[in-house]
Amino acid sequence: MASSDLTPLEDALTHLLSRAPSLIGTETVALTEALDRILAQDQPVPADVPPADNSSVDGYALRQGDLAQGQTIPVSARIPAGTAPTPLAEGSAARIFTGSEIPAGADAVVMQEQVEVSDAGIRVGTEVTPGQNIRRRGQDLKQGDLALPAGTRLRPQELGLLASMGVARVPVKNRLKVAILTTGDELVEPGAPLGPGQIYNTNRFTLLGLLQHAACEVVLCESLADDRAATEASLQRAARRADLIITTGGVSVGEEDHVRAALEASGKLSLWRLAIKPGKPLAFGQIEGTPLLGLPGNPAAVLVTFAMIVMPFIRQCQGQPRIHPVGERLPAGFEVPSPSIRRGFFRARKELEAGELRLSAYPNQSSGMLSSACWADGLAVIPENAEVRAGDVLTYYSFTELLA
Repeated sequence: MASSDLTPLEDALTHLLSRAPSLIGTETVALTEALDRILAQDQPVPADVPPADNSSVDGYALRQGDLAQGQTIPVSARIPAGTAPTPLAEGSAARIFTGSEIPAGADAVVMQEQVEVSDAGIRVGTEVTPGQNIRRRGQDLKQGDLALPAGTRLRPQELGLLASMGVARVPVKNRLKVAILTTGDELVEPGAPLGPGQIYNTNRFTLLGLLQHAACEVVLCESLADDRAATEASLQRAARRADLIITTGGVSVGEEDHVRAALEASGKLSLWRLAIKPGKPLAFGQIEGTPLLGLPGNPAAVLVTFAMIVMPFIRQCQGQPRIHPVGERLPAGFEVPSPSIRRGFFRARKELEAGELRLSAYPNQSSGMLSSACWADGLAVIPENAEVRAGDVLTYYSFTELLA
């Protein structure tokens, strides 16, 4: 097949992203329910964080100007965390703990390990500079600044940041509603015995996990029989319930590939066959105005196309500011002697060889082998029409970056 018959990945993404619907509905949820949700509004800082100068260590708060060589300073106060300190008495120190508020009059904190303690007080055995070991008010966040912009995916660290600002509930975008339709008479649900010619429905469970991690709501999850009328009926039902339909299988050129045929018959097939490997038989179109992404049927191809195509589409729908992965450049620890007209995405992982990070590829890159993705930590990109020799520098995307 000539390369002109296949759509390059960048062209396909441009086509898809320009047709991604935007989520418009929002809801307000508790922080405990906000993990992986998409922030719907900018979050300004309501008050300085921290709200007052505090100690970054356990030690003694004092005034640097009160110190003299070898002088013993009396301890006049003890300041546990969570208590309001009184002003520091002149010529004295206050016992203080990590996170405790700095008393008025103190301008430094000395670590307890650098202090000699006696009944008479403390003797400091190190040089002290004003401001040492003090976390200033507003050092992390200042009132009125932008803490998090709309479109931010709320990871554990964002939840902690919101909590540090006193935010208990947060506005988030409604979840993208997705329908999963897996095709094939041969598919059997896990737990049932396999008959002749049958296989377990791998793709359903891969997609369920991927979509949950992507903050989507699966509103329909069905297996389609290899029947044209039944396929069209299921697609129409999914279109009425979902913002996005994802199918697996049924988009190639076989007599039983009814998903592609249904899109063609409706006149809404706008993209088919990509110049990537695995993942060539990928289709995009609309059913009753609802976008449909038809993924290949092979399990590893489903994972690769979801990572490289579906996730950018979902991020665009969610209004996230970062749509595409950045990746990193690393030397290959493997070879690809035969170039392909399609861009390859090898299941790979980073390994340390002789003190240098290199990319190792799973020995069998068959699109039907999902075990390769369990061994791997990401995807190594093999450029079109390129041989790869050990040491050649390749782009590598971790699954963590691709699927976040």
